[in-house]
Amino acid sequence: MRQKPAATRRICVFCGSSLGSRPEYGIAARQVGTLVARKGVGLVYGGSNVGLMSVVADAALAAGGEVIGVIPEALVAKQVAHRGLPDLRVVASMHERKALMAELAGAFLALPGGFGTIEEFIEAVTWSQLGLHRKPCGLLNIAGYYDSLLALFDRAVEDRFLRAENRALVLADADPEPLIDRLLTDEPAFVEKWIGPGQP
Repeated sequence: MRQKPAATRRICVFCGSSLGSRPEYGIAARQVGTLVARKGVGLVYGGSNVGLMSVVADAALAAGGEVIGVIPEALVAKQVAHRGLPDLRVVASMHERKALMAELAGAFLALPGGFGTIEEFIEAVTWSQLGLHRKPCGLLNIAGYYDSLLALFDRAVEDRFLRAENRALVLADADPEPLIDRLLTDEPAFVEKWIGPGQP
């Protein structure tokens, strides 16, 4: 696979604003931040100073990496913005936040998280499915956290709501390094999403 141009060598990381109940989640977030920086890749994330979001950002900063935080004004007002970032971008809304994060990054990676994390990741995959971008999307499946979501995607293929080729847009691994490497080298193919009568 050809390497991405330097301008696209940033990974957008979605993850929880909580640390979660398992120490593995924090360990994985630190690994991701450190690996991204050591590979010379920038980190784009939601700009928060709490939960796994803070862990991944602090790890990347400690390893000398570029970190860009993008946060809406409403969350700055709640005092959850990471004030230690060299590049914190404040936007008006959650919609603007997602759009800017997508613009700044060449790939998307979701760590464990709640509604926001899952929604952001699904939107990024949907944009890829629709051909709005060709940026790889990966789930870091720590401790089997995303097993049920991946099973749902498989069920969607079985029940013909999703093409197998589009299901393949979701990369998944329990090990952050090979997953990050794939995000930096893969280029998703565009396959028409609509499934009509008689179509496979």
